[in-house]
Amino acid sequence: MLESLYVKDFAIVGEAEIAFGPGMTVVTGETGAGKSLMVDALLLLAGGRADAGMVRHGSERAELAASFDLAGRADLREWLVAEDLDEDGACQLRRVIRSEGSSRAWINGRPVTLTQLKTLAAGLIEIHGQHEHQALLDRGQQLALLDAFGGHADEVAMVARDARAWREASARIADLSRGADHAERIEWLGHQVEELDRHALAPEDLVALEERHRRLANSGALLQGCAVLAERLDGDGEHALLRLVARAQAEIAHLATLDDRLAPIGELIDTAQIQLGEANDALARHQSALDLDPDSLADAEAQLGKLHELARKHRVRMPELKAHADALREELESLRGAGASIASLREQQQRHATAWASAAKALSARRAATAKTLSDAVSALMDELGMRGGRFEAQLETVDGEDPDPQGAERCEFLVSANPGQPPRALRKVASGGELSRISLAIEVAALGSDAIGTMVFDEVDSGIGGAVAEVVGQKLRALGGRSQVLCVTHLPQVAAQGHQHLRVVKTSDGASTETRIDALDGKARQEEVARMLGGIEITRETLAHAKQMLGKGLRAEG
Repeated sequence: MLESLYVKDFAIVGEAEIAFGPGMTVVTGETGAGKSLMVDALLLLAGGRADAGMVRHGSERAELAASFDLAGRADLREWLVAEDLDEDGACQLRRVIRSEGSSRAWINGRPVTLTQLKTLAAGLIEIHGQHEHQALLDRGQQLALLDAFGGHADEVAMVARDARAWREASARIADLSRGADHAERIEWLGHQVEELDRHALAPEDLVALEERHRRLANSGALLQGCAVLAERLDGDGEHALLRLVARAQAEIAHLATLDDRLAPIGELIDTAQIQLGEANDALARHQSALDLDPDSLADAEAQLGKLHELARKHRVRMPELKAHADALREELESLRGAGASIASLREQQQRHATAWASAAKALSARRAATAKTLSDAVSALMDELGMRGGRFEAQLETVDGEDPDPQGAERCEFLVSANPGQPPRALRKVASGGELSRISLAIEVAALGSDAIGTMVFDEVDSGIGGAVAEVVGQKLRALGGRSQVLCVTHLPQVAAQGHQHLRVVKTSDGASTETRIDALDGKARQEEVARMLGGIEITRETLAHAKQMLGKGLRAEG
């Protein structure tokens, strides 16, 4: 349900924020005041095309925002979560249109594409009377409305489930049934797995190989460096470290006889002599283990070269070759058993096709009965709404093809004949905006509560009618408002008197600029507005009394 609408610097509206409640809200005002601006704002918030002419003269940008209550709309809350647009259950649409014509959109404060905005708005609001934004003109929506009207949810779900299962089995069969390509893949995989098994190393073994190669490649430098270091530790020269430490030991021992406080220093030097001796022994052992082995180096280089080659070939890193081999082996085993898998999948496919055919047949029967009921109900309402002799038909057309279809075995097209003697035509091809609005109203009233959309907007729904028909239109809209939220732009007092809430659009000018404001009416102000709609500029006691009577009739109808 639409909770509030905020517009700033939009057309001739400086700034306005409107709160909406449940039921039917009527919007009235003199011709040219801008009654349809709210509808235009909602169209833009639903992803409609924007242009620079929508920005108030002298302003840099127009801002539009609408908040919706998603109570009872788990599907839309789930969509927001899936798109990472959820915000503690809130639902706010916002759009900014700049004076050069560009625009941006947000949902719950996060930037979105117009496609995302349209997707969400399609489940929130339905606008009648504007060809460019009507869910009822879409054949998919028409089928969904027919199913909702007939209560076919369980049958539709069963048909869709069986069709999806059939398609999944078919896709798997196609994947496993590639003929020659399939055999070639098995041969190729066998060769790759054999080659990888011969050469690929586990990550820890690869690290050991790289370390061994590094030692062998640098064995000459290591031997030379170790020899130089051994000479410095315990060579024949007088500056070898062990010789120097021995001298230091002798000197500190002599000095300690003169000052016993130097004894701890002597102990530290003794420790250093022990550690240097151990280091010299370890170096000697390492030096003896070093060897110049060109053959071992060549083997290590060849092994690493092969691993590099395999990594480039399979487009993985060398440490991942072993895991890649396991993945290819798993695919190879799967393909070698494909024959048995395909036979099993074909059995599953046939079971799903049989189940779908049974479910689709049951759904088709229910749809045929529902189509007749809906057609009769809407045709009767069209007669009440001033389209005498008009006829509505929910036509079912069988889908071509033998494959199970998730939507069932047929599609729906709403056909309308607005006047007696005319053949029915597709609703989406009806030219008259007023007729289209009343037909849409008839469908909505006939299908009260069948669809999930919580806010319906009727613009120019009363075009070309008056008198008793206008009163019937008002009554039908009010009845519709008892189940869904209805926003109706009208110039007829018979319709305005039926509203649960009343908004008046007023245009003012100081000679230099023009501005529109929106007032919420109640009590006396509402009576005066209905009287103005009845009697024009001069409001008499008679028109006020008539207005009061009409408003009272609307309240009695509610009771």
